[in-house]
Amino acid sequence: MPSADQDTASFTGRRQLVRTLTLVPAASVILANVIGTGVFVKARVMTSNVGTPAMVLTVWLVAGLLSLAGALIYAELSTMMPRSGGEFHYIGAAYGRRWAFLYGWTKTLALGASAAAVAIVFVIFLNDLTGGVLSASAVQWLPLVVIAVVTAMNLLSMRWSGRLATALTAVKVLLVLGVGLGAFLLADGSWAHFSGSAGLAGGEGVPESARLGVRGFGAAMLGALWSYNGSAVIAAIGGEVKDPARTLPRALVGASLLVIALYMLINAAYFYVLSPAEVAAVPEASSVAREAASRFLGSATAAVMSAGLMISAYGTLHTTMLTGPRLPFALARSGLLPAALGRVSVHAVPAVAVLAIGVWAIVLCASGTFDILTDIYIFVLWIFYGLTGAALFVLRRKAPDAERPYRVWGYPFVPALFLAVTAFLLINTLVATPGRALAGIGLIAAGLPVYGYYARRLGATDTPEWLGGDEHDRV
Repeated sequence: MPSADQDTASFTGRRQLVRTLTLVPAASVILANVIGTGVFVKARVMTSNVGTPAMVLTVWLVAGLLSLAGALIYAELSTMMPRSGGEFHYIGAAYGRRWAFLYGWTKTLALGASAAAVAIVFVIFLNDLTGGVLSASAVQWLPLVVIAVVTAMNLLSMRWSGRLATALTAVKVLLVLGVGLGAFLLADGSWAHFSGSAGLAGGEGVPESARLGVRGFGAAMLGALWSYNGSAVIAAIGGEVKDPARTLPRALVGASLLVIALYMLINAAYFYVLSPAEVAAVPEASSVAREAASRFLGSATAAVMSAGLMISAYGTLHTTMLTGPRLPFALARSGLLPAALGRVSVHAVPAVAVLAIGVWAIVLCASGTFDILTDIYIFVLWIFYGLTGAALFVLRRKAPDAERPYRVWGYPFVPALFLAVTAFLLINTLVATPGRALAGIGLIAAGLPVYGYYARRLGATDTPEWLGGDEHDRV
């Protein structure tokens, strides 16, 4: 059996993925995916949710620590099963083939919606940068071109994609640091803002049911968690990470700590230059980051922020199309999706799966139906995050002797806390937006007949060998 560091191309007769991703590009993939547009816009809504700067910063810190707990869980599971497809393998090992498929089915459908939404955001920022010169038709069809370009770029080697992710991450980090440090060093701010309160003022588009109290805190947490979401993407390309026993934990924990620090810095900067009432009163069409940056950048604010947010959106789209196709690839190699999706190109990438996700994203973008999926995506995502967190306990019991190069710090308290907060968020979403939650459950259930079809073809004796081995192709 080849080691985790060996080129897996020689493992079987089929062309395989290759372990080329080292620590810096691996961490960059996480950062490029996590740091999107949320941290630049969510403070407005969150201030309306919880009222004061102290509570907003508390939410960011709590959400960050929850994200870090999740990263620790993924560090153990991903080093235990460093395979492309990530959670598909963890959930399968813990609960069986049906739940593994349902995760893969739901996430694959949502991937196209996520890519479509981010491509549209990219074009919106491009239009802002160019002074609104794009016609209405151009704003509609340019996202399709953007998706096509990103899809083509992800047909290149993982080594090249990792380098691009590193460059995009550098721009994102510089943007956050630029706004955060610029506000403190160049703007005429006041520490007195931190003792103020927005009360019930402002908050355009924020419902009364999501203001103050427990529901307001829960709504603010969802906003913060959306901004922290994305560190788990590295698990999806676990089969292409070099020396996964060392690289995966370092990338997950290091990237999570850096994101927490950056998010706390930039949100503190917002309240240094803007009062809580001013933050809450920022129009939906603008962003808190732009309003804060205008205090020290002046007339250059619009161009700088539009360019930065455009690059930030592109980075998220790039990592979505980089990591996402590894999931249908894993399902196909397990016999749970058409075999063509499991093919690997001469550049050692799952080319058919990349093209399939790209085409699906274009279809959703052109039809406008992606909104339906993106509205329920976060709820569905946290259902499977919860299952993945619980899988840690299940696998500690089912496979106590399995090789675990990394073990969760603070077990069982850290993963138990992660599961408790996950349960709170799911229940809160069911109460606050039951329609969205039930639609998410319906999307998962819609995969059952599809699973039934492939399960009959595989038969009971062809259950994948989830544990024991490095290369996912053995399933």
